[in-house]
Amino acid sequence: MRTSARPDTTLILTRSDVLALLTLPECIDAVEDALRRHAAGRTLPPGVLGIPATGGGFHIKAAGLLGEPGYFAAKTNTNFPANARAGLPTIQGTVLLADVSTGVVLAVMDSASITALRTGAATAVAAKYLARPEARTATIVGCGVQGEIQLAALAAVLRLEQAWVIDLDPERAAGLAKRATGALGLRVEPVTDLAAALRRSDVCVTCTTSRHPFLRQADVRPGTFVAAVGADNRDKQELEPALLASATLVVDVLEQCAEIGELQHALAAGLMTRERVHAELADVVTGRRPGRTRADEITVFDSSGTALQDVAAAAVVYQKARAAGRGLPVRFDG
Repeated sequence: MRTSARPDTTLILTRSDVLALLTLPECIDAVEDALRRHAAGRTLPPGVLGIPATGGGFHIKAAGLLGEPGYFAAKTNTNFPANARAGLPTIQGTVLLADVSTGVVLAVMDSASITALRTGAATAVAAKYLARPEARTATIVGCGVQGEIQLAALAAVLRLEQAWVIDLDPERAAGLAKRATGALGLRVEPVTDLAAALRRSDVCVTCTTSRHPFLRQADVRPGTFVAAVGADNRDKQELEPALLASATLVVDVLEQCAEIGELQHALAAGLMTRERVHAELADVVTGRRPGRTRADEITVFDSSGTALQDVAAAAVVYQKARAAGRGLPVRFDG
């Protein structure tokens, strides 16, 4: 929707608006910039609140970017896995974007599109520093919307030549393989044997709703970069705790991963301590901590999802929407 918005109005931006305005490369750049700002102390500390409900739950994530201009974002997301059976989105919600210095509400926008793009962007940033530069093969576990974006994000920062995709629904894997082959210009094949795919993979991304670990230490070959994306609450788990304990572990936010990410399970098993976590991603991006240091090193990125990524992505959407005259302007005090 194109319209002329006054500066004192709030923009309402739909999913189609977000997807038209925010490209994956722009989102990758925005997320990396937000991490640099965070390492420099130019952010408001991210916070998270999770509220379980029957069949799913709600979570609220908030953070701010300081500077000129500066932004605050609060995202309210719902996650109800059974919705898929009724033809409803599993994840839906809104992002509220405000001026960090005045509190003026600048925009309210669809959160599912923001979440999907910024999650892929975070993996891309991690891959730049934690995957081997010569990485050419990848396995994606989970072939929903997030799996498709994850593969595109990897292809944006690595010179991939071959990818394998796997899902509990073979038809969904086949569909992703067909679309990605055409869109990304690389060979993408659906598979059913995860262990076999991992033996050939330089990179693996897990983006499922699993509540039981399926990625085993024994199946991950030396030199692999693993991005664990699915675990974002206390009930979810994709990686065997021994894999985290044996790898170089980088987290998006240490305390958040210790509560709701893959790290929580390694801590509960007594296989890791917080002190054994190698770094937060912001410290790797800014060089405070090294990324990959050896070709045979297994590196793991525990991606629980942070509102720093949300505010970075939402700010780009808002700026481009204002410039393009897109969105529905409203006044809540009218």
